[in-house]
Amino acid sequence: MKILIMGAFGFLGSRLTSYFESRHT
Repeated sequence: MKILIMGAFGFLGSRLTSYFESRHT
């Protein structure tokens, strides 16, 4: 269960990062 949550957070984190990156440029 913990791995699933960690995976979800990692996916959301990368998504948020790319989103902010595209917004900042």
